[in-house]
Amino acid sequence: MVAIVTDRGIVHYEAIGRGKPVILLHCWLGSWSYWLPTMQLLAPKYKTYALDFWGFGESAKHGAFSVVEYVEMVNQFMERLGLERAPVMGHSMGGTVSLSLALMYPQRVSRVAVVGSPVVGSGLAFPLKLAGNRQIAALLYRFPRIFAFGMRIASRFYARDWRTWYDMFQKDLSSTTMDSFSNSIRDLRFTDLRPHLHELRIPSMGVYGKKDNIVDPKQGRVLQAGVKHALLHYFDGSAHFPMLDEKDHFNQVVQDFLELQ
Repeated sequence: MVAIVTDRGIVHYEAIGRGKPVILLHCWLGSWSYWLPTMQLLAPKYKTYALDFWGFGESAKHGAFSVVEYVEMVNQFMERLGLERAPVMGHSMGGTVSLSLALMYPQRVSRVAVVGSPVVGSGLAFPLKLAGNRQIAALLYRFPRIFAFGMRIASRFYARDWRTWYDMFQKDLSSTTMDSFSNSIRDLRFTDLRPHLHELRIPSMGVYGKKDNIVDPKQGRVLQAGVKHALLHYFDGSAHFPMLDEKDHFNQVVQDFLELQ
C-alpha cells in the first residue's frame, strides 16, 4: 500500500506509468480501483495517480467527508508529492470534487474532466438523496445483507457488466464507514457549482452515460451551460460507469482530451 500523511490522516493512492501526471478521483462508495483500466492504458505516456478519499478504500476513516474537505485532501496530496499542476478527472462524486478543486485552486488544475458527475446535487437519483439521511444510513448498516441483496438487484440497471461492478461494490462497501457513507452523499446533495462555473478558463470535459439512473445525464448540459468551451460526450450504451460499460470508447475520449492543444 502506498500512502501519504495529511493533517487528517493517511491518503492511500496507487500510481502507474511514467510521464506527465494525471490525478484520478473515484465515486461515492468506490475506490481507486475503478480507474485501473484507464491507468493501464495511459501508462506509456502519463503517470496516473488514483486516490482513495478519506472514509473510503484504504484511506483514513475520520473527517467531515464533505466536498470541500476532499478538495483540501487533493490539494495536500499534490503538495506532498510536489505536483504543482496536473489534469484532474473524477467519476460521480469525484468529478464534483475535481470541478471544485479547479475553482478553489485554479493553479493546481491544468484541465478538468468529469464522468457522470452532479454539478448540482438535485441531479442525484432519489435513493441517493435518501442515503444522506443518517437514520436511513444507520438502518442500512444494521442490515447489511439486505442492503447488499438490494444492490445486487439494482446493479443490473447501473452497469452493463453488472457482475464486475457488483464485486467491486461489495469490496469497497466493506471499507466504508457509516459516517463517510452518509455524510459525503448528504453534502453532495446540497452542492451547487453553477454560480462559479463561468470562472473556469481551462480545457473542460463532461462524459455522461445516456442510461445513467444514478446521476441525471442532463447534468452534462448544466456543465456546458456554465462552461461555454466545455466538451460534452454522451455514451449511448452506458449507464453510470462509462469506463466499465464502453471501456475502449471511454479510454479513447480520455486520451484525446489529454492530448488536446
